[in-house]
Amino acid sequence: MDGLEAAFAKRFSKGLAPGMHARSLSRGRQTAAALFGWSRGDGGPEGFLRNFPPYVPPQGPGLWVPTPPAFQPALQPFWGSNRCFALEQGADCPPGDHPPYSEEPSSAFYLEAVEVYDAVNGLTAEQEAIARFWSDDPGATATPPGHSISIATQILRRERASLAKAAESYAKVGLAVADAFIACWYQKFAYNLLRPVTYIRNEIDPAWSPILVTPPFPEYPSGHSVQSGAAFQVLTDLFGDGYAFVDRTHDARGLGTRSFGSFVEAAEEAAISRLYGGIHYRAAIENGIVQGRCIGQAVSRLPFRA
Repeated sequence: MDGLEAAFAKRFSKGLAPGMHARSLSRGRQTAAALFGWSRGDGGPEGFLRNFPPYVPPQGPGLWVPTPPAFQPALQPFWGSNRCFALEQGADCPPGDHPPYSEEPSSAFYLEAVEVYDAVNGLTAEQEAIARFWSDDPGATATPPGHSISIATQILRRERASLAKAAESYAKVGLAVADAFIACWYQKFAYNLLRPVTYIRNEIDPAWSPILVTPPFPEYPSGHSVQSGAAFQVLTDLFGDGYAFVDRTHDARGLGTRSFGSFVEAAEEAAISRLYGGIHYRAAIENGIVQGRCIGQAVSRLPFRA
């Protein structure tokens, strides 16, 4: 960051009016100090230092338990209580309920588990490619929020966007992603629903495994769905419905490209990828998209000045 600041100073300061560079630098630092001070009260500083704080999950039929292969404790169980930006609180934009938990083979819940089981066992090459393209695993990629930022960057470069347009776009996508994960985590730990791998091994096939590693937190709703719905709703509001684009986020990883006729189409593919990967039931996916779009719309309603 120091190097970037020095490079900008060298590149831009010579053509400015006397004193403008110093005033701009001072204004930026004052803004950063104010934002950082404000952030100290939102729960984030403690969360970033401790991904797995002490937490005892509730126990009972249908409730989340650590999943294979690592059986890690719950990741950031208190993130849902953090301060939001566009929402009043994490409980806003609720996803609605999933089918009631049941072990009856005729129940809606059981049938959703069977759908995951059958989908993974019968994956086509295209479905597996979708699952892996959107997996965005921590440690190997910039994770799902980074994927959304990557798409925003590709669109801004394609549009040769002005600095003002770029600033607004990054701000709105960032706000949408931030609120999406707070609101999603609030609901995840309110519902505390067990993952497909747990249910399927208990009720259908003890030897079954998904093609992707199940992350260590409750099932409902899908984080991929919520954050994609939120970020891509904002991009739709910024660049229009039916905006077609090619996503080259993972070119360097050899995963190829994905083409979409709209941001909504991309959000839906990101969401369904979690069923193909064996990570989520359909209700978490579809209701998560609805929740995410609600969050994105709240961000788009924020007053921005040109």
